Amino acid sequence: MDEPATSDSRKSVLIVTTLSSFLTPLTLATVNVALPSIGKAFSADAITLSWVATAYLLTAAMFLVPFGRIADIYGRKRIFIYGMWIFTLSSLCLGISPSVDILIIFRAFQGIGASMIFGTGVAILSSVYPAGERGRAIGINIAAVYLGLSCGPFFGGLLTHHIGWRSVFFFNVPLGIFVIILSMKSLKQEWAEAKGESFDFTGSLIYSLTLLVIMYGFSHLPSARGFLLILAGAAGICIFVWWEARIKNPILDVRLFMTNKVFTLSNVAALLNYSATFAVGFLLSLYLQYIKGLSPQSTGFILVSQPIVQAIFSPFAGKLSDRIEPRLVASTGMALTSVVLFLLAFIEADTAFLFIIINLMFLGLSFAFFSSPNTNAIMSSVESRLYGVASSTLATMRLLGQMFSMGVVTLIFALYIGRVEILPPHYALLLKSTKAAFLIFGCLSIVGVFASLARGKLR
Repeated sequence: MDEPATSDSRKSVLIVTTLSSFLTPLTLATVNVALPSIGKAFSADAITLSWVATAYLLTAAMFLVPFGRIADIYGRKRIFIYGMWIFTLSSLCLGISPSVDILIIFRAFQGIGASMIFGTGVAILSSVYPAGERGRAIGINIAAVYLGLSCGPFFGGLLTHHIGWRSVFFFNVPLGIFVIILSMKSLKQEWAEAKGESFDFTGSLIYSLTLLVIMYGFSHLPSARGFLLILAGAAGICIFVWWEARIKNPILDVRLFMTNKVFTLSNVAALLNYSATFAVGFLLSLYLQYIKGLSPQSTGFILVSQPIVQAIFSPFAGKLSDRIEPRLVASTGMALTSVVLFLLAFIEADTAFLFIIINLMFLGLSFAFFSSPNTNAIMSSVESRLYGVASSTLATMRLLGQMFSMGVVTLIFALYIGRVEILPPHYALLLKSTKAAFLIFGCLSIVGVFASLARGKLR
């Protein structure tokens, strides 16, 4: 059993995990702004461009739960540092990619590294911070996520505009190396509270292949092949649940979902929240650059308004959830998200920039009041030996939501625009697609409010 963490070691853990939580979303946000430039460089169509974002999310989701379990068994610090190495080296390779296909492959490798970071960061934090202080620490950590998202559009736009889209990936390399060096010096302790337990390789394989089949199916909708692949994925989920329920040391204890209402519905709420919101940045980046004619730099300045509000209010929301029932705080945030998404469904080619900025700021506020309290509720609802599984499950819900969000957009693009490069004759269809997506996301968010309220009391 590890010694209780001292105040200094807690601060070291908070600094390292906060820096990594800043870096990984920074990558997502910078790439979103660079996508139109990447599309022009490789003459890529809208669906291929969506795969530049989706490949990262897909592999991160496929490997998250397995690596969360491996970290619980073999050490969270070890997996965290390995993940940082893979993430950093992949960023270097992305910067020298000669084609969009190679770019998508290295985005997939970058996602594997991200899964190792996502699956351990919050688990390490939860291992060293007691229940009464955990909400504040998680709030700071989530603020770093939003700060990364804040800086992403700004730096992504600046770098793409002045140096080119490749610099967006090179930018991650020195930051990644810095976090690796700091981690090796600062993290003195190892956390492996499930040490000695066996790893479920079969369950990991079923889980990863199921996610791959489902997401690949989304990219082929509305064809019969797409529907068949999604049905095969649904069958895979059933097989996975059956397998995990019958073995001694599963990678994902499905009994948690059956017996722990707070854990289950908090994860469902997270899934719905990210499903409803992740593609907002992607859609608005295309809208602002194609339809409004803005440069990547100007687009970044507008998109930054959302996450900067999130970064300011996340620590406050996390601290509030230490005192007030997390479901009340999180549900309020989710309800505000619904309102904003429905308002964005009314945008037109001549919509004022101020309308978009104000809605993005309120979206940032709604994220802050949902994410920190919801994360606190999940981590506080399980025992310490399951922190890695709980952390990776939450991160999986986030990535599955982000994947589903991009899947909805991919499907809408396939229905409205098709596999063509986005040129002026297609701008009206791009706008129509964007409005339809916001309407669907608003409906998803309303369902999320009910899931959030239904979770019951944590304390």
